[in-house]
Amino acid sequence: MAKWFALLLTPLALAGCATAVPPVEVTRFHIGDQAGRGSIAVEPLTLSDDTSIEYRSYAAAVGRELQRIGFTEQAGTGTQYIASVNYMRGVRDTMGGGRSPVSVGVGGATGSYGSGVGVGIGINLSGPPKPIVVTQLNVQIKRRSDRTVIWEGRAVTEVKEGTAAAQPGMVASKLAEALFRDFPGVSGQTIKVK
Repeated sequence: MAKWFALLLTPLALAGCATAVPPVEVTRFHIGDQAGRGSIAVEPLTLSDDTSIEYRSYAAAVGRELQRIGFTEQAGTGTQYIASVNYMRGVRDTMGGGRSPVSVGVGGATGSYGSGVGVGIGINLSGPPKPIVVTQLNVQIKRRSDRTVIWEGRAVTEVKEGTAAAQPGMVASKLAEALFRDFPGVSGQTIKVK
């Protein structure tokens, strides 16, 4: 009996461990055909980011995706292209003006069996909702020779704070993967990527 009970609970436990990853909103722009690939260096858009551990997780995720679509990632100044990377993370409060966790409802009815009035009180005991972490990844691909931006993209996602999906490493991979899916993408179009 205990074995059967354990077998029944296993799928429920695994379902509870699954992380719901929300869709990513992606917008890309480019100047024509991006068929040519070559050597590329991943660099920070601003020099203040280049030493942080968090920046390196975003740069690594972008580098993996660039290699997947045919670029050869190299360090240094001798590459054909530069991928400038920038990210932003912030917290958006979900309370929306400080609503009360208590609600009161009044209702009434009349009919062939009589009439009545009712009052209901609802109390939310779950506490305030968790804030939402908003993360945005921006990438520009430039020709090194003349610094012309030939492709740029932005990917944004929102997840509940404290969830596995809000961890910077997971978010970096998800954003980079969505940003470079179907590269170069339709210029000027915003899409949702799951």
